[in-house]
Amino acid sequence: MSHLMNTYGRQSVAFTHGEGVWLFDDAGNRYLDALSGIAVSTLGHNHPRLVQAISRQAGAVIHTSNLYRIPLQEQLSDRLADLAVMDEVFFANSGCEANEAAIKLARLFGHRKGVEKPVIVVMEHSFHGRTLATLSATGNRKVQVGFEPLVSGFVRVPFDDLGALEKAAANNPNVVAVMLEPIQGEGGIHVAHLEYLRAVRALCDSKGWLLMLDEIQCGVARTGKWFAHQHAGIVPDVMTLAKGLGSGVPIGACLAAGKATGVFQPGNHGSTFGGNPLACAAALETLAVIEADQLLTGAERVGASIREGFAKALEGQSGVVSIRGSGLMIGIELDRACGDLVGKAREAGVLLNVTAERVIRILPPLIFTETDGEELVRRVAPLVTALLAG
Repeated sequence: MSHLMNTYGRQSVAFTHGEGVWLFDDAGNRYLDALSGIAVSTLGHNHPRLVQAISRQAGAVIHTSNLYRIPLQEQLSDRLADLAVMDEVFFANSGCEANEAAIKLARLFGHRKGVEKPVIVVMEHSFHGRTLATLSATGNRKVQVGFEPLVSGFVRVPFDDLGALEKAAANNPNVVAVMLEPIQGEGGIHVAHLEYLRAVRALCDSKGWLLMLDEIQCGVARTGKWFAHQHAGIVPDVMTLAKGLGSGVPIGACLAAGKATGVFQPGNHGSTFGGNPLACAAALETLAVIEADQLLTGAERVGASIREGFAKALEGQSGVVSIRGSGLMIGIELDRACGDLVGKAREAGVLLNVTAERVIRILPPLIFTETDGEELVRRVAPLVTALLAG
């Protein structure tokens, strides 16, 4: 009997090893990984360059702490700042920690402007993490139940609705920042219109607010750009990253630019493990492989191919509400709950999941090819058809 806390509804399968886009369980069965550990395993499994980089660093030094300079951390901060056209980077261990840093930065920014009780505008159906502050910011009541009192200082508005945001701005003089995901992952793969992102950027500029973008799931090349907001041609004041940044090695990052630069000073925030040499080595190699293997263009091309494949295979199915996404971040929304598809897909040799009860979420490794995408559609589309016919 395991002594693990009962915090997950785990599936019964256990994996022993992986190779590329495939995972193998302890019974020798092979699975096409269309989830990549929830957008984490950017380079798939057992990627030779990543394995070598991690092994090399593990044989040198794994951890020293942020009491000392960490050259790999400095290199990674330079690389991320260059890719994002931003100025500063704080390293954490996870997405919720990166978002926690962003929330603290916004509050400190507000206090320094003389706002006694700073307010951050957040979105309905968002997901920012499970710490007390990040679950309070999250727009999903299910993750909040039982953890009251929630952290105050958040005002919630509908996602992708500029009018609602402008109304909230007019009614609250304490607003200091807007926090949103360019693509809501846990909320059901909802993609913000590019015009909306540009308008929010303009509104924040006019009000002197921080624009804070949570790119934990949609960042690091998943949409065909380094970061999803780059499709809109904007630059945020704060951006958070995690998941795919280390290809499975835990790392989070909070980037700052413009008026958010210099807000944090020594003693304002910190992390024991954040940005340790091992995590930074993994992240640097991940970014290098993405660039060397042209995985940015691959994500856009293969993602479009998968969406088109499902659209063709499911054509005429009235129960399909929409097939949407950007790059290798894909959602297939049905008109009914479809959680049972997770187990049926696993039986068919595919790993995926369902979010928001009715949305099949597909987040393959960035090394997925068009052939892999065709295999994914071939295995999953009949399961969807059967579900809708039942």
